[in-house]
Amino acid sequence: MGNCFSTSSTSTAEISPLDLAVKPPPPAAQTLPPPPRLLPLTPASATSVETTATATATSNVTVKLSGPSNSLTTSYLRFALLHKKLNLRFIPSSPDEKPTIQIGSEKTSGSKDVLLRYVEEKFPEPRLMIWKFNLEGFDEGTPLIVKTIWLQHRSVTWHVERMLRWAEDLAARGGRRAVDRSVGTPKMEIRKFVRSYGQLQEVLLEHAQMEERILFPVLESVDRGMCKSASEEHGRELPLMNGIKEYIKSISVMDSGICSEELFSLASRFRSLQMMCKSHFEEEEKELLPMVEAAEMGKEKQKKLLNQSLEVMRGTHTNGFDFLLQGLTPQEAMQYLDLLMNFGDPDLISSFTSQREIVD
Repeated sequence: MGNCFSTSSTSTAEISPLDLAVKPPPPAAQTLPPPPRLLPLTPASATSVETTATATATSNVTVKLSGPSNSLTTSYLRFALLHKKLNLRFIPSSPDEKPTIQIGSEKTSGSKDVLLRYVEEKFPEPRLMIWKFNLEGFDEGTPLIVKTIWLQHRSVTWHVERMLRWAEDLAARGGRRAVDRSVGTPKMEIRKFVRSYGQLQEVLLEHAQMEERILFPVLESVDRGMCKSASEEHGRELPLMNGIKEYIKSISVMDSGICSEELFSLASRFRSLQMMCKSHFEEEEKELLPMVEAAEMGKEKQKKLLNQSLEVMRGTHTNGFDFLLQGLTPQEAMQYLDLLMNFGDPDLISSFTSQREIVD
């Protein structure tokens, strides 16, 4: 499903607080080195003069991309370039500037379509395969909300796995300082862990609310009781998520230091959350999502449901939008951005991007 791998001697915990993944881990990821990373596209990074991010490059060419940090088009182009496995340097620009790509002394600016064609001409392989939703198991007839939910599942699955691996690494170190000094002291690392889990919890909660308010009523109107099991799963996940939140808080305020026992217990809680999410997502994708297609909704109804789902997940698509994209491969992230740009209500999407300027 992914498209870039690299090897690294750095632990997952040392990378996770700092960088944005461009490749979710495959099964049995605990035995593999962490995936390559990209610095998040946030105002925090936008304050610097330049932000450098390198995927597993297949070319020695360094491509510079400049553009507004809160622009969906800029995000889309970043992931397109990462999909090409190029050395990428992103330079945030003012909100009124058009995205620009620079290769050597050659600069090109313009619309998303113009720049994508330029990228394809310069770097033909691997092809972007844009203009259609081409992920495995989907086609043009797949309902928009099904595509959206499936991609959100992929992102959440990766983030839960990431937090589990991070907790296991913390426990293995006994709460001692990480090798990478940029992570900071153990207390500083725990604060980063708290912040990262807070983002994950917001996505999980809003995703569940979206399904309960938008998806489930559609299916229940066709076959009453169809969503009973999925609703019950949501009810079981909430106490576990809240319990993890409170447990992390209790660890973060320990004055006598962090011991391995608490950290191993934390990792165990994340393992339970991982298993619960995996089972829940598999059930939805096998039993519920195919029924949305069977409901035979027209395109306008599909667009309405998509925008209703985005409205429910407003927090995810403003403060947590970069976090959501972190759990996707570049190609998947482009597909998600395509859904928003091609089918999202322009006023709604504009409200998301304008609020992204104030993300911490």
